[in-house]
Amino acid sequence: MAFRRKRRHSDTDPFTDLLFNALLGFTFMFLIAVFFLNPPAKTGEIPAKAEYIITATWESGRPDDVDLWVQGPGGDKVWYLNPEAGMMNLDRDDRGLINDEMIVDGQRITNELNQEIVTIRGRAPGEYVVNLQYYDSKTGQPILADVVVSRINPRLQIVFKDQVALDYPGQEHTAVRFTVNPDGSVSNVNTLAKSIVQ
Repeated sequence: MAFRRKRRHSDTDPFTDLLFNALLGFTFMFLIAVFFLNPPAKTGEIPAKAEYIITATWESGRPDDVDLWVQGPGGDKVWYLNPEAGMMNLDRDDRGLINDEMIVDGQRITNELNQEIVTIRGRAPGEYVVNLQYYDSKTGQPILADVVVSRINPRLQIVFKDQVALDYPGQEHTAVRFTVNPDGSVSNVNTLAKSIVQ
């Protein structure tokens, strides 16, 4: 009587299991490597937190150049040749009609708004002096500029708003002086003249 050996039938053999596990391990390591090599794209947004915004606006479309100067508590000044000092930034330097045109899809677009903007990005206590200078005149005419100082946080508050008359090129005029207190509040708002233009 011949004995037959019974074969064991299994769905998988050890070699297939080994290959499958090795492939699974390589796939996992590949996905981890791709994740670290390809970080999520950044949106390009930079949070620009401002505590105070100072604007000087004059007649739209006018070619004349008015400069906004701000002196902070430490004596640092922000102006067109020094657009950043401490927590102060000149965000927009407007030169009348210069650089107000651009070509988009073959069409000339003009931004006639004349406005300079300084932001104060912190609450450094002390006195701030805001001056205007009639830098250059193409018309030879006097200019009326609206000056606004706004406190942004914790809610919008207009600290100062008035018109400043500039009669001739080179003239400097103190629009406002104000004191920022340690708690961020504003006091001692006045228009006493102080020259800060170099």
